[in-house]
Amino acid sequence: MSKEFLTAVADRRTFYGISKEAVVSDDRIKEIIEHAVKHTPSAFNSQSTRIVLLLGNHHDRLWDITKEALRKVVPAERFSSTEEKINSFKSGYGTILFFEDNSIIESLQQQFASYKDNFPIWSQQSNGMHQFVIWTALEAEGFGASLQHYNELIETDVKKEWSIADNWKLIAQMPFGKPTSQPGEKQFNTLEERIKIFG
Repeated sequence: MSKEFLTAVADRRTFYGISKEAVVSDDRIKEIIEHAVKHTPSAFNSQSTRIVLLLGNHHDRLWDITKEALRKVVPAERFSSTEEKINSFKSGYGTILFFEDNSIIESLQQQFASYKDNFPIWSQQSNGMHQFVIWTALEAEGFGASLQHYNELIETDVKKEWSIADNWKLIAQMPFGKPTSQPGEKQFNTLEERIKIFG
């Protein structure tokens, strides 16, 4: 990785302007995902997060599916701005789909009944960590990315298109590509109102 960890964390931003130009090899993208999936923590070491990497025509197809799903629910007079937004994601190099394997969560609920209400929460927390690790690692390599949530609209079609197991629940979509524009300055609330330290 070309940046120190905390620098990469600070530099990670939401990029909407992205292109299909390659920044690193597909093998390097695969290495980043494999490293994140292997080393990101999960409650009870459940390892329930699942990742699907879409490149090339598969990436384009995802955003075509999303556009058509939105066309059914967005009024025609407002659809042009929606289409523009979806096309900005399609303009990227690839998309990472984040899932959770519900069969693992359900199994843990049965094994540890006293924690059953917590396992779905803990799985979401672990999925969020996977998202952050991959997002930050992609940024460190020179990609820009954003996190999207069209889950309910596209999950059935996504599972059908790529033969995804029924027990995988779609959590988020991360389109990424070479940045073509920079995000605005980030605003921060004061740390004093967000952190308390004792001792």
